[in-house]
Amino acid sequence: MSKSTVMMNYKIGTLIMLFTMLGSFDNIKGQEVDSGNDDGWIPLFNGKNLDNWKVGENAATFSVENGTIKVSGPKAHLFYAGEVKNHNFQNFEFKATVMTKPGANSGIFIHTKYQEKDWPIHGYEVQVNNSQEDWRRTGSLYAIQDVIENYVADDEWYIEYVKVEGKQIIIKINDIVTVNYTEPEHPKREGNGVHRILKSGTFALQGHDPGSTVYYKDIMVRPLE
Repeated sequence: MSKSTVMMNYKIGTLIMLFTMLGSFDNIKGQEVDSGNDDGWIPLFNGKNLDNWKVGENAATFSVENGTIKVSGPKAHLFYAGEVKNHNFQNFEFKATVMTKPGANSGIFIHTKYQEKDWPIHGYEVQVNNSQEDWRRTGSLYAIQDVIENYVADDEWYIEYVKVEGKQIIIKINDIVTVNYTEPEHPKREGNGVHRILKSGTFALQGHDPGSTVYYKDIMVRPLE
């Protein structure tokens, strides 16, 4: 074999090795991007069924439709009862993608407990209502720090975000802060409202009335503890 042939084979081998290394580097970069998307958010709804969720009265109010939880029917509440944090959350970030139909009312309960019937008495309700007759609009901390403005409209998807850390509750609608509430050391509560305090608990979605239809998807939590 001539020296020129040896040199040519050496150059070809070097180029092959270089391209192989570059390809491996690209794969590593891709893996880094993918791992960067794993930012601690944990899905609570699998998009297929209501496994890990529990409902009391009027269970037919909740169904799964096209990868969403459809809420439509008589008063009912769907409680998360899965394994994440043993469905007992204290400090967390929560978000869901929501769409209301005209005239719909719903809500997201935090720090609550399972009830077979009636309105949940434990924890706080984060309002979902863009056009129903109740003047408290989407993004309210219901009857505690209420919002009268409409930040979104019916028939459009939006993100409802809740953060609880210590005694602070922050609510955002599409990244707009609607509530920044700090619970006082001795909050004044009356009647069933005595349980409307920060403690710990699960999440619940509300079916408000037969005239309301609301869709939820991409329901996720990021524990802060």
